[in-house]
Parts: sequence; C-alpha cells; structure tokens
Amino acid sequence: MILSILLVPLLHVSAQQPDAGQIMSKSRDLSLIGSMSATINLSILEKSGATRNRTIAMTTKSYPDGLEKRFIKFIEPADVRGTAMLVVDNKNVMDEMWIYLPALKKTRRIVSSEKGKSFMSSEFSNADMSSPALSDFVNKHTATSGSNNQWIIESIPVNEDKADEYGYSRKVTYISKDKYQILKMEFYNIDNELFKTIEIKSIFPLQDGKYMIKNMIASNLITNRKSEILFSNINEQVKVDDSFFSLQNLER
Repeated sequence: MILSILLVPLLHVSAQQPDAGQIMSKSRDLSLIGSMSATINLSILEKSGATRNRTIAMTTKSYPDGLEKRFIKFIEPADVRGTAMLVVDNKNVMDEMWIYLPALKKTRRIVSSEKGKSFMSSEFSNADMSSPALSDFVNKHTATSGSNNQWIIESIPVNEDKADEYGYSRKVTYISKDKYQILKMEFYNIDNELFKTIEIKSIFPLQDGKYMIKNMIASNLITNRKSEILFSNINEQVKVDDSFFSLQNLER
C-alpha cells in the first residue's frame, strides 16, 4: 500500500505527457508552409578558421497529406553552380532524393546509404535536408522532458539498417512546449558519444502558428568544423506548378 501511494504521483506525471511521436509529428506539420521560395547562404567554417560560402536557391511546396517537395539549386561559387537537388519529403515512408551534377551532366538518385553523408561538404547531412519518416524511429520522452518549457524527445532508429542510413544511433530533439518549434538537436554515434549538434538560432514565424527555421548551425564535435544555413529573400505563398518538381527540371 505504501509503495502504491508513492507511485501514484509518478504515474500521474507520466499520464500528463503527450505521446512523443505525436509531438514530433505536430512539430513537422507546423513546418509545412504551403509554397515558398528563398535564398540560402551556406557557410562552412573549417577548424583552421577558413570559411567557404555557397549560395543556394530553394523552392518548396507542401500538400495536405503531409508531403513536401523541395527543389534546391546552387548558384555560387562557380565550381558548384548548376548542381541541383530534388527532395520528396514523405511523412510516413522513405524520402526520395535526386541530385544533378553538371560536370557529369548526369542525374542520379541518392540512395539510402548516402543519407547520412555530408551535404555538399558541410556538417549538415543529406538527411538533414528533409524530415525523417516517423516510422523509422521509436520516440520517447527523456527524464527531464516537459521542464523549462520544452519537450526533450529521444529518437532511436527502429533497426541497425536505419541507424546506418541516417548516420547516428540516436537523436535528442528539444522542442518548445508552447509553439512546438525545434530548438536544438543532438546526434550520437554507435558508441553513444555526442558527435554533432544542430542549434536553431532564429525562426521565421508564419500564419496559423506555422514556422520555418531561418538560421541554424551544425557543429561537429569530432572535427571542430561548423556549418551555418541562413535564409533570406523569403517569399511565402508563391505559385509553383507541380511540374516544377521534376527530374527534367533538375538539368535545366
């Protein structure tokens, strides 16, 4: 009886926690913003202090079923100009990615084993350019989730193949309780060592509680390299025909 009395408060607290997967899903849904175009500046900071900058044009379009399509094209510098990516970001099944390399005049699909690899030599991965399928992970609250006005959700790949695909054994996501906006992500390797963080520096608010990440920094704690993505020239509700998101358009 004494044990039952002691457990009641703990059970009550646990019951108050919303489902971790539903929190991740709601945060993703609030980032789907209809149609949008923007300019992206990707800065890559080496350990030595040297910096490389890349300018990217991006157009996105989302659909009622949680699907989002994303067209990315590199503008500067000259050695990457014309490189383009098409991302079909599915909510519950594997995302699809293609890349066009102008030097080879060839379009190829980015296979699952390449999702964890670097996005254009930055500390962001190809997988960071899309939202992972919720079915690929088991999501649960950490011990301190719910305090300090933030949910802290641990996401563990459902199997070793998925861990290899994404390039990490687990991810911890910090999400604001009031707005369901992502604040920070931590990535752990197979030895359960923290090797990368992505910090959200600023948010661009949209209508109906929706939002987009405007500025974020990825830090590799092993190599001491950093990469920053900053959005500008954000244009909401642009008219984009579905045919724009095609393999044929990658090569134009």
